[in-house]
Amino acid sequence: MQGRIDALKRRQTDEPGPEPAEERAMSTRLPPDFDAGRLVMVDITGTSLDAATADFLRQQRIRAVCLFRKNLGTEAQVRQLTRDLRAVMGPQALIGLDQEGGSVVRATFLPQPPSAMSLGAAGDEALATQVGAAVARGLRGIGINWNFAPVVDINNNPANPVIAERSFGESAETVTRLAGAWMQGSLSEGVACCIKHFPGHGDTHVDSHLDLPTVAKSRAELDALELRPFRALREAAPSVMTAHIVYPAIDPDYPATLSRTILGGILREELGYDGVVITDALMMKAIADRYGYARAAVLAIQAGADMILAQGSLAEQAQAIDALRQGLARGDIAPERALQAQARLDRMADRYPVRLDDYAGAQREADDALMRQAWARGLCALRGAQAPSRDLPLRVLVQDEVPTDGVSEAGPTGEQVRALFRDHTAVEFVSLQDISSLDWQTLPRDGRFTVLASTHRARYGERARTWSPDLHLVLWNPFQALDVAAPTVISWGYADGALGALGDWMCGRLSASGRSPVTLD
Repeated sequence: MQGRIDALKRRQTDEPGPEPAEERAMSTRLPPDFDAGRLVMVDITGTSLDAATADFLRQQRIRAVCLFRKNLGTEAQVRQLTRDLRAVMGPQALIGLDQEGGSVVRATFLPQPPSAMSLGAAGDEALATQVGAAVARGLRGIGINWNFAPVVDINNNPANPVIAERSFGESAETVTRLAGAWMQGSLSEGVACCIKHFPGHGDTHVDSHLDLPTVAKSRAELDALELRPFRALREAAPSVMTAHIVYPAIDPDYPATLSRTILGGILREELGYDGVVITDALMMKAIADRYGYARAAVLAIQAGADMILAQGSLAEQAQAIDALRQGLARGDIAPERALQAQARLDRMADRYPVRLDDYAGAQREADDALMRQAWARGLCALRGAQAPSRDLPLRVLVQDEVPTDGVSEAGPTGEQVRALFRDHTAVEFVSLQDISSLDWQTLPRDGRFTVLASTHRARYGERARTWSPDLHLVLWNPFQALDVAAPTVISWGYADGALGALGDWMCGRLSASGRSPVTLD
């Protein structure tokens, strides 16, 4: 097997080149109706399908669109958008988005699912299955048939800037068990899942949206941890998303998204995965700044991906599609490889078609109640944290606005934090533009019970070692609990259900029964 991997690696050169003549002679010819646009997923502008974009989708024969927050207006508008997309792209359309739960949800008007780590804190497989099914019902009702979830990255690195609460926990057993249960629920309701980010994004110090991470782990170390969920769930997962990460001990030259050694060798050959492999977005700086759309698109398909995610302008998307067409024409991409990719995509689209089922009334109300219950069951108290009495004079420190970083939704507002204290009678709120720049020494020493509300993702670092709140409310990144040595309550997110559960705890109506699935001591 190692010889096969080494051979795959040797074949991947710095610049795409034609296959040997004897291999080209044996290649199958592409049928006349094949087009490289079928292997590309694009994004679009606006909350409706304009004529120019519709013409582009038809002309390029695109069958897959990824929706982002910018595309999601009202629920009625989204239903019309997906209806129009399906009409243009045909019955084998693939319409996807990220509806992981927690901070990464695009359709915020649907019942808001808990983050993976909140489910990890609850530790209940049956609950994870129910949540996965409810997420799928909501998406099915707005015409989404491909959800880029669940995350099966094992977050064993507290400094990870992009995964954190998006992971179910720090152990392979927890992640595999709960992600598998979540996925079972989604698939039972007819929405395709996507386990990500292969071969693992949980132990990075760099966000691949901004730069190219490197993980200096041996193959044995990956086998012992990161690869375990992918190995265990590979037969059930309709699709896998790649990671823009270099693993120099395995392939020092290419990130996983572009690596024949990792995709073609480990995922396809060793694990025997025969589902759809889609790249993470090629416009992310980890790829775009080093390879550009054209070269990356060809390398990814060569490596074993079936579909590339090419965001950007229509011209940039056309560049990626043209690169694939030229790669096929030159023989850089074997026709068999292209037909194999198309067949996998067709198979998934046929099994999980776009639907627009009615999602209202009792079922939707029940799903909303389920999500709130799930958030409540994950609420976690550390270091003896207890809610202050309602008449105790309080001082609450909070950052008023936390804008979106493009991956997650915008963080909770100061107004939402103030609502947590609606039943307390003597509260002074201190609004901060940037809470990480807080100088603790400037706070009055007047005996008030001080509450620090952490509403952003970034870790605090050494500066916070001098902070001494009486209570720390962690509403997003749980690893902030390591930065501030104080009694702490962790909500694992800031959706309505998370804030509702935290508010109930503040008022003494709810106990924090969750157990952290990551080490926070």
